[in-house]
Amino acid sequence: GAAAAPPPRVRAPEALAGLEPAALWRFFGELTQIPRPSKKEGAVLAYLREFARERGLETRSDAVGNLVIARPGSGGGEDAPAVCVQGHVDMVTEAEPSLGFDFDTTPLNVVRDGDWVTAVGTTLGADNGIGVAAALALLDSDADAPLPPLEALFTVDEETGLTGAFGLEADKLLTATTMLNLDTEEWGSVYIGCAGGGDSILNLAVATEPFAAAAALNVSVSGCLGGHSGLNIGEDRANALLLAADCAGVAMAAAGGDAHARLLSLGGGDKRNAIARDASAALLCADADAAEAARAAVAARAAELAEEYGTLETGLAVAVEVGEPAGAEPLAPESTERLLSLLALLPHGALKYSHAIEGLVETSNNVASAHLSADGTSYELVTATRSSITPALERVRRTIKAAAERCGGTAVQPDFYPGWAPDTQSAVLSVVKEELAAITGETPEVKAIHAGLECGILKEKVATQCGAKLDCVSYGPTITGAHSPDERVQISTVAPFFTLTQAVLARLAQVRASS
Repeated sequence: GAAAAPPPRVRAPEALAGLEPAALWRFFGELTQIPRPSKKEGAVLAYLREFARERGLETRSDAVGNLVIARPGSGGGEDAPAVCVQGHVDMVTEAEPSLGFDFDTTPLNVVRDGDWVTAVGTTLGADNGIGVAAALALLDSDADAPLPPLEALFTVDEETGLTGAFGLEADKLLTATTMLNLDTEEWGSVYIGCAGGGDSILNLAVATEPFAAAAALNVSVSGCLGGHSGLNIGEDRANALLLAADCAGVAMAAAGGDAHARLLSLGGGDKRNAIARDASAALLCADADAAEAARAAVAARAAELAEEYGTLETGLAVAVEVGEPAGAEPLAPESTERLLSLLALLPHGALKYSHAIEGLVETSNNVASAHLSADGTSYELVTATRSSITPALERVRRTIKAAAERCGGTAVQPDFYPGWAPDTQSAVLSVVKEELAAITGETPEVKAIHAGLECGILKEKVATQCGAKLDCVSYGPTITGAHSPDERVQISTVAPFFTLTQAVLARLAQVRASS
């Protein structure tokens, strides 16, 4: 198709006037005036192309929409190996409902609040607009600035699917084998790893059969903390679904087994990346004695769970009550055994901690949800596995598949996205640590995150398409409230963040390729 027309000149908001570094804040201000929701990056890509055209800089792009702007080395860095500076151009679009804000057409209302920049009632897009603006300021540097050849990589649609990273044509866009990802949000820390992930969707066919019931037993597990299935999985929070399944099994056994009790229903959990907060189970019992034995067993189990989780899960509530049976048919005993066995066999929680970074969850699994299909013929269970090491991720998914198949079910496992394994011997890490310590006067914290960043995918693309190892680190200024209308960036961290980037690149400008 025809190239997008150059956008009209945009002006940075007055609120940013006078902030340093001036070029970075000017470019960031201009970005806040260009609508750039995920999957709708046309206007911002046109802005970037026009930026390059005005400066006579080469651009390269791929089919999915990623863009590279290349700048030759300068100030003694002409013969250094190229360095990639990377950020994503899309932003999360969250607004206060009362605003009726249209992110497709409306510039953001940017304001200063003391040491912070924020937007009125909406996300600010500092995630990752500050990183993009830093790359533009570097590309716009003086002709004699000490810089290696730069490949500024601007990826699309990071926020809703990592689409740009997955679709990257690295062999077409990049020659660099060192990368600075400018998309983390805690000034003073350097990130060198993140988790990859892959889901499993399990399907278990079940049968029902008539059962003469005199009473029903209803169990509910509620009030759990839940939380993010990556960031909170290492805290050993309760999984309501697994506790409900455990209570159901305890109740069945106490009632006297299949002859005296049957499982009517079991379900809980919601989003794949959240720990289950609520779940329930229902049993049918043949007589009052069986129902009372089951009730007492669940009540005793509830006391045990309160003791096991009590100091952390202060809101955990296990309720059990005996009532009148409904007319529905319960699961056949063989189906119940397969369902409860599968839930007992599935791994959940932190499965391994890193040997490279103390306290980092390296591999985990979240048993996210289990629900009966609308027609009552099958259960669908969803699990989300994460690891910063791909073979470990896939080993856990093989375990999940084996458990499902052993219990007579099937497993569908979509492609995983790769993690980013921490490399504490990274050459660029040592440079960043030295230069950051010189700025802050403190030893930098080197971290990894048990959630997703683009780096792992980009490393894999460079490895498979270019046959090269991409050496990367991630850092950024302090941003709080990302993905919400509370998003803000701390002004006093932006200048040192940019100074760090310039200092690292000046060091990399002195490197010469080994012959």
